[in-house]
Amino acid sequence: MNKIKIDDVDYLLSAQAVRQSTSKIYELAKNGKTHFSLNEEKVADCADYVLEVIKENYPTLEIPFHSRWNHFQVGGIDRLGELNHLLQDFDKKEQARIKLDLVVVSVLLDAGAGGKWSYEEENKRFNRSEGLAVASYHMFLEKKFSSQDKWEVDAVGLLNFTTDNLRQGFQVSEKNPLVGIEGRVKLLNKLGEVIQKNTEIFPGGRPSGILDYLMGKQGHSFEVEDILKAVLAGLGPIWPGRIFVEDINLGDVWHYPPLDKDIQKDSVICFHKLSQWLTYSLVGPMESAGLSITGAEKLTGLAEYRNGGLFLDFKVIDLKDKNLLEQEHLPSSELVIEWRALTIQLLDRLGTIIQAKLDKKAAEFPMVKVLEGGTWWAGRKIAKEKRADGSSPLKLKSDGTVF
Repeated sequence: MNKIKIDDVDYLLSAQAVRQSTSKIYELAKNGKTHFSLNEEKVADCADYVLEVIKENYPTLEIPFHSRWNHFQVGGIDRLGELNHLLQDFDKKEQARIKLDLVVVSVLLDAGAGGKWSYEEENKRFNRSEGLAVASYHMFLEKKFSSQDKWEVDAVGLLNFTTDNLRQGFQVSEKNPLVGIEGRVKLLNKLGEVIQKNTEIFPGGRPSGILDYLMGKQGHSFEVEDILKAVLAGLGPIWPGRIFVEDINLGDVWHYPPLDKDIQKDSVICFHKLSQWLTYSLVGPMESAGLSITGAEKLTGLAEYRNGGLFLDFKVIDLKDKNLLEQEHLPSSELVIEWRALTIQLLDRLGTIIQAKLDKKAAEFPMVKVLEGGTWWAGRKIAKEKRADGSSPLKLKSDGTVF
């Protein structure tokens, strides 16, 4: 039974709820009451491993936000330089809107590609997140998300977007299968529907209307959490039906029955993974429009399989029943909820160690830089060391909207 009250919604749609709800599972794990054993003594060694990766990737520690924009430069190709050249005749705010349109659809199309898919560009092949980024970038430049034949995304273009469009744009075939095609397309269709209805957050009929909404509400200076609140309020309705309070879709929030058999404020675990990653990805274009944005340290790490895989592969957490490694698991399963929650908590602990070793304050070196500098790449590196295909240590049955 759903006992969540409307008064609980603002809290559940916050970074604070992510930290506090996931801490409950961390305490259960410490007391041996989850599928995972917790080896806290390994966190420091894991932090050293990540720190090595950070220094390899960014020797000067000039680290950008962990965002979609970094993936657009894969293969040493300056696609952003190309984009900036194409947009040079637009004013700065319209350039920002166009980039926001691009990054919104690109993030929403990003959830795990599976191990068999790749995208070919100029005789180079890119897979996983980078491949998805490059594919969505080219579809955007080909104006496939616009009903106006422009470099933009609009509601009508999204509503008319089909699985055939995605298959063609992402080079999908029997030999090049992409997981979760229908889920991705439904997200974009739903986004079109939401943009048409919610003219307050999306004035102008485009995802980038969120920029004008925030400027109208906050002026030219606001916090990253203000962006997250707008993303959660504006994009909440697009997610597949999970937990609703009245007509509000809570999105990446999951009932964890061991806390209470009823769905209530204290028995749900919040992650908001894609929403936080999208938020991180919106900051750059907004700053390029002349806005001042602070407070990135208030958001959390991301509960996805690269970060979670790092802790599992490093044995910071360990499955008690190894047979579970051979099975596929749904995002709604208690095991995956536990894995994602432990990931959030361990990222905070690891981030604190790294900040101390670098003599940086949280505001100087927020989690979004720990993610980009190290944990995401370290998760990929150790996965490749342990499995030839670099896949997740846990097998996930994704619908294309979570991982």
